[in-house]
Amino acid sequence: MALQTRSASTRTAGALHRRPRLRLSLLLAAPLLWLAVLYLGSLTVLFVSAFWTTNSFTSEVVKVWSTDNFRELFTTPVYRQVILRSVGVALAVTVLCAVIAFPVAFCTARVARARWRPLLVVAILTPLWASYLVKVYAWRLILSEGGLADWMLRPFGLSGPGYGLTAAVLTLTYLWLPYMILPVHTALEQLPANLLDASADLGARAGRTFRSVVLPMVLPSVAAGSVFTFSLSLGDYITVQIVGGRSQLIGNLVYSNIELNLPMAAALATVPVVVIVLYLLAVRRTGALSSL
Repeated sequence: MALQTRSASTRTAGALHRRPRLRLSLLLAAPLLWLAVLYLGSLTVLFVSAFWTTNSFTSEVVKVWSTDNFRELFTTPVYRQVILRSVGVALAVTVLCAVIAFPVAFCTARVARARWRPLLVVAILTPLWASYLVKVYAWRLILSEGGLADWMLRPFGLSGPGYGLTAAVLTLTYLWLPYMILPVHTALEQLPANLLDASADLGARAGRTFRSVVLPMVLPSVAAGSVFTFSLSLGDYITVQIVGGRSQLIGNLVYSNIELNLPMAAALATVPVVVIVLYLLAVRRTGALSSL
């Protein structure tokens, strides 16, 4: 019996060895099944439920096909303002992350000594190990009245931004900055030094070298990092609740409508999905997706 089992195992292993495509298909079957059933299935349910309605008296979901939720979404000024505000915050966070990440990544990849570079990368990753809520509440204390921001700006006759959209942008920038620094660091580390030397030998100054040599080669990595910063900021709602004051983003409206009007919450949730898909299509032209 044991001999027969061993023989069957040997034949199976031999068949899989001769058929690499079959072997690859079997290895990918489980994750692809998870992707199709759980992830894509959940998105399908989300999109379908966005076309349902809610009974105004009982608040029960009525499974009748209707486009009223999307019509209300794009005709009500409040919803339009929240959508534009959410996209604006995500873009502001992405731009700030890119502006801050580039000099930090240049220092860690080109200026610092080789033996210190791994330690600097670990230092950049360290904030990701801390709790999300701990970091947000720390920024709430920093930006509060009489907090660290007020204390640092008081000698200049200024005060901290307090709670609001500015506080939300600053906090989100801190949260997602490592996701921008890492791809830029990798791109700068792989940048051939002889290109910079050749640019200098040809008489190009630092600004011209940055525009003509460094930026074109690093831009795909910046776009790759922006995929994370933009999408994570667009879907965030906890930070805005803690430091955003009275400001609301799409995530806050989705959360507040889950129990009262589930179809409207689903319709609101489709907006970030569509925006992110359009954003991915836009950055795909830069080659950023191959850098992820």
